[in-house]
Amino acid sequence: MPEALEIERHRAAIARTDISRPVRLAIESAFLEKDTTFFDYGCGYGGDVERMANLGYTSAGWDPYYFPNIPITPADVVNLGYVLNVIEDVEERRQSLIEAWKLTQKVLIVAAQVLINAPSKTQLAYNDGIVTRRNTFQKYYEQEELKTYIDEVLNVDAVPAALGVYFVFRDEAQKESYKAIRFFSKISTPRVRIPSKRFEDYQEKLEPLMAFFSKRGRLPVKGELENEQELLSEFGNFRRAFGVILQATDEAEWDAIAYRRSLDIQVYLALTHFDKRPGWHKLAPEMRHDIKAFFASYEEACEVADQKLFSLGKPGVIQTACEKSKIGKHTRGALYVHVTALAALDPLLRIYEGCASRTIGRVDGATLIKYHIDKPQISYLFYPEFDTDPHPALKASITIDLKTLFVTHRDYENRANPPILHRKETFVTSNYPLYEEFAKLTQQEQQLGLLQGKSDIGTREGWEKCLAAHRVEIKGHQVYSIEEGS
Repeated sequence: MPEALEIERHRAAIARTDISRPVRLAIESAFLEKDTTFFDYGCGYGGDVERMANLGYTSAGWDPYYFPNIPITPADVVNLGYVLNVIEDVEERRQSLIEAWKLTQKVLIVAAQVLINAPSKTQLAYNDGIVTRRNTFQKYYEQEELKTYIDEVLNVDAVPAALGVYFVFRDEAQKESYKAIRFFSKISTPRVRIPSKRFEDYQEKLEPLMAFFSKRGRLPVKGELENEQELLSEFGNFRRAFGVILQATDEAEWDAIAYRRSLDIQVYLALTHFDKRPGWHKLAPEMRHDIKAFFASYEEACEVADQKLFSLGKPGVIQTACEKSKIGKHTRGALYVHVTALAALDPLLRIYEGCASRTIGRVDGATLIKYHIDKPQISYLFYPEFDTDPHPALKASITIDLKTLFVTHRDYENRANPPILHRKETFVTSNYPLYEEFAKLTQQEQQLGLLQGKSDIGTREGWEKCLAAHRVEIKGHQVYSIEEGS
């Protein structure tokens, strides 16, 4: 190991053209609102500081090299983005994390590099990381190692937001709300099917109530609805107001929303078993109202959730759930499901996927979820052209071993002959916007005999040979004969 090596940390700063991924994830989460103050601790060139200010946030940042004279001030949300991995001094790295947490009034964002390919020969081992060709230091973490480090240094329970990104919350209820919202089904509000004069007269006033029920699967309690006084003065209580909504809509659709919401809560509670399950009063008020609406008690809700979780350990349970699933594409060794269809799956499969995503948070940009039937693994597959390319190529995959929580990343971007997809409608639900378009293409391809040689057509080269042999080409999601000159 070299003695007193001069590391040029400032050269690790990245010039971005957009908001960094950790800060974008925070914006997309419920806790970063317009009146939230933001401070970037170790802001590099200051790109996030500037772009957050442009979005209307009170934003500032400090960097020991680029902005050393900016005052270091507390803020609601503090960003420590890709700072820990460039500090070669172990104690200084620890102090940086502690200082960032001291500044944090609500949420600390911690991001670090977590995936590394085999080090090249030009990289030099130094302390607990490497020195790059640019003479910067890089410490690469395993995902769980990063969480353990944050938790131990700060005495907290950091929540994974994405691979290499953790949120640390000051408020326990806010933390639990963030964790729970990941498992909320995205459900659209039922359409008006039976026009009613009474409903039409009050439609504008009733729409916030419809939106609330669509989100939470229940009627609001006092103080939860913005136009509460207006509705109560008109109808007396929420139940009467909702009765007017039921006259114009299908009651079964509302019942289905309530049922789906109760399942969402079971999935969330099942996965709290792995951490220290929050006490009743540590839950956000709206979550307590949800549980009261769907279960006799918190204890009962946890018991139902745990029964589902523990059943996953029984032999054949996941295999049976995968085989019985009416959603997704079935192969001999796996079930493949589009990410938008996850919430519609059997709760057992949702909990099983949650066992993986609880480790890495949201898998940004993933297209398909692969349930391995023959081994305890979940894979996230990236097909960025899923909607636009009739047979998109696999760009990358992330696999999580549920026994070891080890994360494996594979890159297919530069492969000459990558795997491709067929029968795209099988991965999604029937209400997916492009479902009909996908299904029509598959029907055409079946009629022309293009999908018969499954082992041959699973790669780009094999598929191109198949199209050439049948003298057809595909434009958009339509098959054309080459003879027609189309």
